[in-house]
Amino acid sequence: MSIQSSLRIVVSILLIMTASIACSSQQARLADITLPPGFAISVYAANVPGARSMTLGANGTLFVGSRSEGKVYAVIDRTGDGTADEVVTIARGLRSPNGVAFRDGALYVAEINRVLRFDAIETRLRNPPAAVVVNASLPDKSHHGWKFIRFGPDGRLYVPVGAPCNVCDEKDPRFASIMRMNPDGSKLEIFARGVRNTVGFDWHPRTGELWFTDNGRDWLGDNQPPDELNRATRPGLHFGFPYLHGRNIPDPEFGKNRHRDEFVLPEMELGAHVASLGMRFYTGAMFPDRYRDQIFIAEHGSWNRSDPSGYRIILVRIRENRAVSYEVFAQGWLDKGTAWGRPVDLQIMPDGSLLVSDDKAGALYRISYRP
Repeated sequence: MSIQSSLRIVVSILLIMTASIACSSQQARLADITLPPGFAISVYAANVPGARSMTLGANGTLFVGSRSEGKVYAVIDRTGDGTADEVVTIARGLRSPNGVAFRDGALYVAEINRVLRFDAIETRLRNPPAAVVVNASLPDKSHHGWKFIRFGPDGRLYVPVGAPCNVCDEKDPRFASIMRMNPDGSKLEIFARGVRNTVGFDWHPRTGELWFTDNGRDWLGDNQPPDELNRATRPGLHFGFPYLHGRNIPDPEFGKNRHRDEFVLPEMELGAHVASLGMRFYTGAMFPDRYRDQIFIAEHGSWNRSDPSGYRIILVRIRENRAVSYEVFAQGWLDKGTAWGRPVDLQIMPDGSLLVSDDKAGALYRISYRP
């Protein structure tokens, strides 16, 4: 055996040992997470630095974006036992590749100002193809510039553009919006306006309407304004930013002479500064029927509140296509004012389990149910 082969074997063994130690450490931490009776949480993958948005490939590969790491990962569970066997880095050196989406065998990745495409990616995880630039005409400002992307039921790719500020009345209409484009990058247009910074959205499985979270502005105090859960019944609606926050908080600088009737009000006011990010309608078959078509939201957690809030998963109850209440579903990432984890995104798996990404711990968790 050559020296090079021996070194590769040693490196592989060390990587496996490191991953195993990390997994054991994360699993011990998960003992602090509280869930409703019958639910359990476990480590799906422990070595995914900066894990953010997630999407599933046609062959079951889980793709995960990041922000400051500049990497995109492929997470592989070969045996289907609910624990990943391998994490492969398929892209490096990208500019906040937070958003990932999958369509027709290709992985779409959103950077700050452009969307890339990696063709036939599941057949080339260890030798990824060169990225194809789908669209490079998005704004180049990094403040709220990281993106969550998804394909809608209309076959178009939805791409939000956050406000380049805490609060401002930016003249470029692309800012504080949700845009959409054809898969080839053509016909880019604004779908919704007045959206400060959404990092999570999904379509109602029955009505096809777009629902999305939106992060409220800072520096109006610890307890206002709320984050929002919104519903877009059609294109062209305005959801209030920067003039109105929540259902009835005019902005002190930009809200004068504006009336709440001009805007679409939130379906649900969420907690102030909790950083509501990824959201999914639950469409799986594992959880009890009372969870079907209900909304799970990952709260990333506050960064400047006197007493930290968020760092949990909440459940929004839907009745007759309207949000009627919300409750805590999973919590424990915040311990005595200190967070050891920060939930980012959610992904429903084919078996009905729910994955949670955590960019602080660099891990993915699997929430399952057994009566």
